[in-house]
Amino acid sequence: MRKQSERPVVITNAAPSQQAQLHSRQVRYVLMMGVRTGCLVLGAVLVSVHPPLLWVWLALCLVGMVFLPWIAVLVANDRPPRSKTPRLRDMRT
Repeated sequence: MRKQSERPVVITNAAPSQQAQLHSRQVRYVLMMGVRTGCLVLGAVLVSVHPPLLWVWLALCLVGMVFLPWIAVLVANDRPPRSKTPRLRDMRT
């Protein structure tokens, strides 16, 4: 008969549930899309106000509007890294 591991499995070390992971990724996505919307609104306000160095501010807003959706999709589809600790199934073998 095999001897079981001396250390018990602690529930506080368990990974977050799939639903919790999905919710956190959705929140990050919505926040990034909110920043993108803010860049669009800020760009429209800047065009009407004509501040000094308008072209620099518009370029920054344009970069935010173009690259944030791409980054948001990458972040939303990214899962947390797998844990290095062995699972119960792996400890039995």
